[in-house]
Amino acid sequence: MKWIKNAVALGFILSLIFSQVASHQAQGKAITLKGSDTMVLLGQRWAEVYMKKTPGSRIQVTGGGSGTGIAALINGTTDICEASRPMKDKEKEEVKAKTGKEVVEIPVAVDGLAIYLNASNPIQELTLDQVKQIYLGKITNWKAVGGSDTRIILYGRENNSGTYAYFKEHVLQNADFHPTTQTLPGTAAVTNAVSKDPKAIGYGGIAYAKGIRHTRVKKDANSPAIEPSMENVLSAKYPISRFLYWYVAGQPSGEIKKLVDWVLGDEGQKLVQAVGYYPLPKEISAASNPPKGASAKKASQSK
Repeated sequence: MKWIKNAVALGFILSLIFSQVASHQAQGKAITLKGSDTMVLLGQRWAEVYMKKTPGSRIQVTGGGSGTGIAALINGTTDICEASRPMKDKEKEEVKAKTGKEVVEIPVAVDGLAIYLNASNPIQELTLDQVKQIYLGKITNWKAVGGSDTRIILYGRENNSGTYAYFKEHVLQNADFHPTTQTLPGTAAVTNAVSKDPKAIGYGGIAYAKGIRHTRVKKDANSPAIEPSMENVLSAKYPISRFLYWYVAGQPSGEIKKLVDWVLGDEGQKLVQAVGYYPLPKEISAASNPPKGASAKKASQSK
């Protein structure tokens, strides 16, 4: 009768295996999000809440920088690219050449690019030009902008970062960073460095401005100093406001479309604010196909 016991045991083992396989198949393929380190906390929070709400769903979120996410979208190794800067036309053409699909741009949140200072730094405001001159190495002492007589230590992001690209274009006007800028692999690393260095200045997403200070920013010497508050960012009064984006190859469908719709809906947008960024204006977040090339200023005009 031993063979009967063995057969029963084998049947039990096989049933466990088939059960696990069926469970795995029911879960389906994981949706992958890759790219912006600015957005990685937001992407992880969305994934955590969505998976709890949606049994069987799986979402994998990784950072590496906007450039890394864009490269992954081009190569077909991610479903969704998270980017803190708009994709370039050349990059979109590469996606189409590789996949045969047009890139769909989806604004998912709004951010004010913050200028980080150490908590002990008394500076309350800077003009965009002062920030530019600091990062070009033409202003090297805090005394020149109303601070103490100490040299300025520059921190920034690596060149595959969307935040790096946005800052270079909109603040430095495409000039090169001074070679003494210490480049770090993520916004959290920048804020950590600034928090420990009284002489430091850095830049990055508003959601990371914890344990440090962010200064008010003036468009020019004659303009008012603007705080990167939600009202000021959504109205584009804050001079370095930007969208945060998802990019997909082709119109979203199936499980990806369900996720996109949820992120653009009320619950997904409430999480944007909970993480520390700003939700899209209703007219933008309610659209399943947001306008291509939209800016924070355009969004504010639709309110």
